[in-house]
Amino acid sequence: MAAMSVIGIDFGNESCYVAVARAGGIETIANDYSLRATPSCVAFSGRNRILGVAAKNQMVTNMKNTIHGFKRLLGRKLNDPQVEEELKTLSYRTTQYNNGIGVKVNYMDEEYTFTPEQITAMLLTKLKETSEQALKTKVNDVVISVPSYFTNAERKALLDAAHISGLNVLRLMNETTATALSYGIYKQDLPAPEEEPRNVIFVDCGHSSLQVSACAFNRGKLKMLASAFDHKLGGRDFDIILAEHFCNEFETKYKIRPRTNPRAYLRLLTEVEKLKKQMSANSTTLPLNIECFMDDKDVHGDMKRTDMEGLCAHLFHRVELCLKKCLEDSRLKLDEIHSVEIVGGSTRIPAIKQLIESVFKKGASTTLNQDEAVARGCALQCAMLSPAVRVREFSVGDVYPYSISLCWDSPNKEDGVLEVFPKFHAMPFSKVLTFYRKENFDIKAYYNCNTPYPDRFIGQFTIKDVKPTSEGESAKIKVKARINLHGIVSIVGASLVEKREAEVGDEDSSMDVDSNNHSKDEQQPQENGQVDQMEESEKGNGKQEKKDGKKKKQITKTIDLPIDAITHGYSQTLLNEYQELECKLIANDKQERERSDARNALEEYVYDLRGKISSDDELAPFVIPGDRDKYVKQLDDMESWLYEEGEDCTRQVYVDRLSELKVFGEPIKNRRMEFESRSAALEELSHCIQLSQKVVSQYRAGDEKYNHLVPDEVSKVEEAIISAAKWLEEKRSALSSCPKTQDPPVTTVQIRSEKKNLDSTVSSVMNKPKPKVEPPQEPAGDNEKNNTQSDSHQNSKTNDHHGEQDQRKQENMDVDN
Repeated sequence: MAAMSVIGIDFGNESCYVAVARAGGIETIANDYSLRATPSCVAFSGRNRILGVAAKNQMVTNMKNTIHGFKRLLGRKLNDPQVEEELKTLSYRTTQYNNGIGVKVNYMDEEYTFTPEQITAMLLTKLKETSEQALKTKVNDVVISVPSYFTNAERKALLDAAHISGLNVLRLMNETTATALSYGIYKQDLPAPEEEPRNVIFVDCGHSSLQVSACAFNRGKLKMLASAFDHKLGGRDFDIILAEHFCNEFETKYKIRPRTNPRAYLRLLTEVEKLKKQMSANSTTLPLNIECFMDDKDVHGDMKRTDMEGLCAHLFHRVELCLKKCLEDSRLKLDEIHSVEIVGGSTRIPAIKQLIESVFKKGASTTLNQDEAVARGCALQCAMLSPAVRVREFSVGDVYPYSISLCWDSPNKEDGVLEVFPKFHAMPFSKVLTFYRKENFDIKAYYNCNTPYPDRFIGQFTIKDVKPTSEGESAKIKVKARINLHGIVSIVGASLVEKREAEVGDEDSSMDVDSNNHSKDEQQPQENGQVDQMEESEKGNGKQEKKDGKKKKQITKTIDLPIDAITHGYSQTLLNEYQELECKLIANDKQERERSDARNALEEYVYDLRGKISSDDELAPFVIPGDRDKYVKQLDDMESWLYEEGEDCTRQVYVDRLSELKVFGEPIKNRRMEFESRSAALEELSHCIQLSQKVVSQYRAGDEKYNHLVPDEVSKVEEAIISAAKWLEEKRSALSSCPKTQDPPVTTVQIRSEKKNLDSTVSSVMNKPKPKVEPPQEPAGDNEKNNTQSDSHQNSKTNDHHGEQDQRKQENMDVDN
């Protein structure tokens, strides 16, 4: 299944997980640091990009060029209240860019500005590369997780980022739904479809948000019932409160102000996160120690779990409100809930588990892997959507968390408004609206409720090429509104419906009859009373009538209309531009990696050769002392060059320098290698000569095994043995007088070649099989005699047969007696 390269990505604010569907199940992929979690970090240096774990590791030393927390900036404007709040805790520089946010970095010693979508694409590129290395194949199809509360703008931004990175997104999947799928698909004890479903609550508290969802399971399917969220409540909020507490404590105790020093504050956040995790498992007082924190001062503090719970009481209250909201929206009674499953790192906090038990009257269950459940659900969904992969049938019914309304200008100059998709409507889903217009008109879509995104506007869609009927009446326009698989709302189609009567057999009789045959998920909402009445009058559509004595048939023809959309997301031109830039950056990273590898290879060769030449038991015996001093100086000079003018050279320069060193270094290494392997090769040849001599001696002694051999050929074998023995003696003599500092007169390869030749010569003669002995032939002219003998032989066999039967009868008679 890995060959199908279908993966699921859990794209988190702090870190990402990648899972793949294999024949044996779902596997989480480890990155190049053998870690399952890849930090959502992208850093820039003077020569290349640094992605994932490496970017996180150098964050403290390269804060202004290390970008993190960009998931919450996707699809937003710089003056967005959430963005302004986020930027207070982020150390990198931002600016207004392309009507959105621009992140300013120093890259290749130049100032660059990237959008959060481009940064996200860089991280996805890294995850794609990690997957391809693990799976040993190209990765194309992917399902990416999104928070259930993401709006059109944020979802479209993530799709744009995936497009820039070259990934084909089969679905943007709500994290809540992915978690439910990873829970349900392996459950063998779910109720049958006709039985009452099993209702499960999922609580997902991650790094930056809290999501609670209710799901109903039957065998082979799941249906999301409701979801609630607090998009500003996650593990980091607990960290910030603890960090603020210690900032105040250190200010009083040590007279330092960590808030004024970004590096110190970042270190403090890292340490309080560790402390928070320790407090989840331990209720005693725990220490916090940081060496050289600020102004060369070591700081110390301590805290216990009850203190943390007191400081974060208002956060726990918000958790409780979110839990109750989901319970209310799901319309489930407490006794109808089977279990409460927890995922996400922050659900490990004991106070949150207590709140779950308080609200749902059930203890928190940990059936799922709390960190990897979302990625595993996405991988399963990707396998289900990919046509090349076979998986067990499982129906996934998702819901949209917001209500959607459309508005338009009516012909009588009044605004028409309709809630097309109420809250928690099934998705994906389409609905068809019918309009009567003589000219082009606009439809606006917007959220009919409060959302985390400040602008409730979804898009404006202009239906074009509308024209009146031939009678000058308003034309009938069918408009399809859709929530697609990604959770993106839009007007996806419009068509003009023309109807006329024609004689049966008319050339237009092949036109489509009744354009109201929509797919099963489409409905036709009422626009107003006028529309209802006109729809009722058209119920006879498709009937045949007689006029003037001729048969008539009502013909329906639909004409697709173009739609101009003003909505979120990049234009195709800009997407292509960003994708081209990403390809250049990938090529540059590869070039820099090759340059760095070449430099490292040169540096390693210098250290390795110098160390071995200077060692008495390594290469020193194989080089003349005078030459050794010269070589060591050359290696020292190369090291100095590497750290001075050779610091930033091209790959080819390093390759050429390494070739220069190998001119004198490789012969020394080869002499040592020859010395160590030569003795074994000589022994092998000597042993082969002895065995060959023994075989020939057996032949000369008259051994029957060899009496079929031709004497001349055996003589040639003897000559080859004598020649090999003489060659061995000569080479041994030459080698004994050759010093280690000179190249040997004969190599191991030559010795083994001599042995192979001797083996071949001896085997081809001495192992020749004996010829097969043919049975003697009788004279061809004595046919009559042969026939007589043949008949006699046949009669003899027959008599023998009868004799055996008589004998067996006699034996039986004896037994009976």
